[in-house]
Amino acid sequence: MIYERVIDRLADLAAWLFFLVGLMLAYEVVSRYFFNAPTIWAEELSRLAQIWATWLAAAWTLKNRRLIAVGVLYQRLPVPLRRLAAMFTLLFIAAFSAITLYYAVQITAESVQLGRKTATMLDMPLWAAEMAVPIGVGLLLIQCLIELVRLWRDPEATLLLASDVG
Repeated sequence: MIYERVIDRLADLAAWLFFLVGLMLAYEVVSRYFFNAPTIWAEELSRLAQIWATWLAAAWTLKNRRLIAVGVLYQRLPVPLRRLAAMFTLLFIAAFSAITLYYAVQITAESVQLGRKTATMLDMPLWAAEMAVPIGVGLLLIQCLIELVRLWRDPEATLLLASDVG
């Protein structure tokens, strides 16, 4: 499925962005404390990369069952109740994603319209960071719907925990 490959590639991009965050912050520490020459870009760009990485990886996290779960309780439930719990969880995540998507689009559009910028020396447009939220929750919402359809079609399916998958 093309969507799943896109989610996997975005997760790869997120991993590289997290790696880049580490490099930028390491560079900043060396510059600041060893050469007494702090940068004006490292903190803000690392924050921007971290925001994008976090939201780009959200759908992959659900797809690969890497969400935080109380496995002790979940694994003790009988399969029908486990399935019901999985469905409730997915509906809750989908509702959260839909509400967040609605407001994130409004906030991002308003920032573009008003020309909001960061209060830093880089003076970056705020929408550069804010855009990650509607994209990330939009993908998460799509993944929730995919998982709900899988759960509905397969009566034996449950939303397995990461420990159950691998």
